[in-house]
Amino acid sequence: MSDKTEPVDEHFRNAVAALPPRPPATSGLAEELLALFDAQAGSRHLDLRARLLGSQGKGFYSIGSSGHESNAAVAAALRPTDPALLHYRSGGFYVRRGLQVPGQHPLRDVLLGIVASADEPISAGRHKVFGNAELSVIPQTSTIASHLPRAVGLAFSLGRAAKLGVPATWPADSVVVCSFGDASANHSTATGAINSALHCAFQGLPMPLLLVCEDNGIGISVRTPQGWIESTYGDRNGLRYFTVDGADPLRCLAVAKEAADWVRENRAPAFLHLRTVRLMGHAGSDVESGYRSRTEITGDYRRDPLLATAKALVDNGILRPDQVLSRYEDKRAEVARIADEALGRRKLRSAAEVMATICQDRPDAVARRAGEVPPRRQESFGDRLPESEGPLTLAQAINRSLADELARDPRVVVFGEDVSRKGGVYGVTRGLRKKFGGSKVFDTLLDEQSILGTALGAGLAGLLPIPEIQYLAYVHNAADQLRGEGSTLSFFSNGQYRNPMVLRIAGYGYQKGFGGHFHNDNSVAALRDLPGVVIASPSRPDDAAAMLRTCVAAAHEDGRMSVFLEPIALYHRRDLHEPGDGGWLARYPAPGEHHVPIGRARGYGDGDDLTLVSFGNGVPMSLRVANRLRERGIGVRVLDLRWLAPLPIEDLLAAAGATGRVLVVDETRRSGGVSEPVVTALVDGGFDGPIARATSEDSFIPLGAAAYHVLLDEDTVETAALELAKK
Repeated sequence: MSDKTEPVDEHFRNAVAALPPRPPATSGLAEELLALFDAQAGSRHLDLRARLLGSQGKGFYSIGSSGHESNAAVAAALRPTDPALLHYRSGGFYVRRGLQVPGQHPLRDVLLGIVASADEPISAGRHKVFGNAELSVIPQTSTIASHLPRAVGLAFSLGRAAKLGVPATWPADSVVVCSFGDASANHSTATGAINSALHCAFQGLPMPLLLVCEDNGIGISVRTPQGWIESTYGDRNGLRYFTVDGADPLRCLAVAKEAADWVRENRAPAFLHLRTVRLMGHAGSDVESGYRSRTEITGDYRRDPLLATAKALVDNGILRPDQVLSRYEDKRAEVARIADEALGRRKLRSAAEVMATICQDRPDAVARRAGEVPPRRQESFGDRLPESEGPLTLAQAINRSLADELARDPRVVVFGEDVSRKGGVYGVTRGLRKKFGGSKVFDTLLDEQSILGTALGAGLAGLLPIPEIQYLAYVHNAADQLRGEGSTLSFFSNGQYRNPMVLRIAGYGYQKGFGGHFHNDNSVAALRDLPGVVIASPSRPDDAAAMLRTCVAAAHEDGRMSVFLEPIALYHRRDLHEPGDGGWLARYPAPGEHHVPIGRARGYGDGDDLTLVSFGNGVPMSLRVANRLRERGIGVRVLDLRWLAPLPIEDLLAAAGATGRVLVVDETRRSGGVSEPVVTALVDGGFDGPIARATSEDSFIPLGAAAYHVLLDEDTVETAALELAKK
């Protein structure tokens, strides 16, 4: 089978051969047009070779860039140091950028990705992506607009990092370019991200973002209404609009440069509407004739950007038609040769090699970092250091730990809705803005996708973000920023890009006086299966302070992303057993005094009859039950997991083995809750004693007293414990 059998390839060759030759001419456009043609031809032959390799079972993921090669003009208008988050039809852009930097091999890069070779320079064969750290191309996977919030966050954070004196990852006058399709422009993620960019620009905040909408008029099989993109974005207040037809290469070069220069000079967002066509269908498996007529398909050949550039070369007397075809065929031969070489390159050989870049894990380095004393502590706290304040609540301990981290590192920024002037809904961030300034502690607009995207972009810009999502229920509408973007970046960049972040979320149930589902949410299932993501769930003040310190250290040392789940109902809890006992207060642990390693639990008591395993609100609940059981002669120990991912399996098995009976006290739901992996870990670890679960119901949480019909209560725990103790 030959790639010359593709109709678009045959049409190109026939159309060029039929062009009337022009007299040779000296043109100032020659170098620019030849570079554009070479990038576009390289991208086209990558598509053709990908289809051939796919038909032979040797290539994978053949979504192509044919018809979109005009995006090479966008690359020509930018610098190779401008960070780029690219649409999956960005072959022309990638090849053109690669040709701007000596020693780069963009054709080989893409072909190694197509054949899933471990030698591919960005993902090492884990996925076919456009990415290269040397070219400032940040890899995106099957982007359906999910990369736009990160792009906005990166554009926002470039200036913020410089203002804070953080060493620059990219030049100060960089432009962030983000490309996407016309169908993706309708996604709520895209509309929210663009709104966020405009929201920043409206306030005069630097937002050097070039949004490139590659509009081919169709999303797989669904047509975009003609004129929709221009109608929606052509006259947006605060968004400079540029438009050009991809079949006009000279205009593409000029308009792309005008747009890029405008963003660079004004540090404000612009929208480049690049009108394209989609040739050869959506992907290799797509049967385009099932939803488009033959006339529609072949009619697009006339708007082929590669053919348009070939015509420009001939019309301007730069090349004769036969020279264009010779150059085109030379590129075919070059791609074929590199493809043959790529097929012989090594593949990923084991699960360990595949998973090696999910995250770094250097506990000794994390412990050293967590134990360092911030250099500006006295300046931050004055004469009263937090460890000398006396017993603190959970909210106070988190506040002091945040202050320590803000003082320690100029890269640390704390942000979210209401966290700045108000100090958070529950006062957890109160006073931080006054101490550290609005550049380090700031409010965001009300959009969880934008909050998380800001954090993802901030990490790329060299900052260490600590964003807050106001309630656990609110994170679910933005979960893909964690799942599809945050947790995958290190994996798909072979560790070359990372997402350092500590995401604080107020959550769980038992909040009195201000309840209902969205303020009392106990669902953590969407967070538990993200490879490499740490989930911290402190219950005590001293643990919360130390665990937050550990999470920040892991972000600094390993680039780890952590989710820090804070029990709302315990924020201001003071007592444990009796009113006034102060049993749930704790002294603030000074840096270096108390380190909680990731994945290590905390035990209470030494009974040998029963182990209660819990976390969050379940810990004080279990301690009270344990106290009553001891009065009945039953020896109980309580294990606070503290970490929901990774689970403290070693400590869990040791505590289980010490009593031979385990009751998992789980405030989350019975289905998809925390108790399921805990029981699995016990069984997998060889524990063969009796196991039982006391959980909340598989229900949403209603208002008022009705909530306690579905939330786990102490009577249920005590009844289950007594039954288990008899076995």
